[in-house]
Amino acid sequence: MATILIVEDDRNMRLLTAARLTDTYTVVCASDGIEALENIHKGGVDLIVADIMMPRMDGYELLKTVRGEGYTTPYLLLTAKESLGDKQQGFSLGTDDYMTKPFSSDELIWRVAALLRRFNIAQSKKIEIGSVTVDSEKYAVYTDTVYVELPKKEFDLLFKLLSYPDQIFSKEQLLDSVWGLNAETGEETVKTHISRIRNRLKDITEFNIVTIKGLGYKADVGTGE
Repeated sequence: MATILIVEDDRNMRLLTAARLTDTYTVVCASDGIEALENIHKGGVDLIVADIMMPRMDGYELLKTVRGEGYTTPYLLLTAKESLGDKQQGFSLGTDDYMTKPFSSDELIWRVAALLRRFNIAQSKKIEIGSVTVDSEKYAVYTDTVYVELPKKEFDLLFKLLSYPDQIFSKEQLLDSVWGLNAETGEETVKTHISRIRNRLKDITEFNIVTIKGLGYKADVGTGE
């Protein structure tokens, strides 16, 4: 069972957030960044959910310290600060996700699960779908009888979609994720790369990249169509 560290100075909010996760995860709590670091240094923390505004060490400083010490632990900022500048600061320091208060219990659970899934995939560097392996060390997709190497951008695009099967991503989201927020290329690049991926993997039937008209793309896994 994964261990979630909740860092929140408001006792009631801390207990409430913990109660929303204890049915699925082991939960430990800290009232500020200093106490949180003590827990992190002990080891065994799989994900951090941290408020921003806290005494002694706030959520930004904790995040900066955690990343500076080399921890890649998934980090979710949970805060009432919702301006674009606040979010930009969080992501520039290395947060993996951002939620604003008040928040839905269901959404918190979904986001925590998604972060843990993404981290586990990143750690393993492989996705396995039936007889197919998608290997990020080789930039390759292969079975016992088929082996296809992909250019890096095509592979990164495919890996992103397969990491979240059935989730629809817009062209803009995929462009930002794979090419970066300051990419000089346009959304047509995504369409072109999707087409190339489909052509290269035409002999792979365990998944499809599906176009959702007007919305974007998703990975359809296990249809065999």
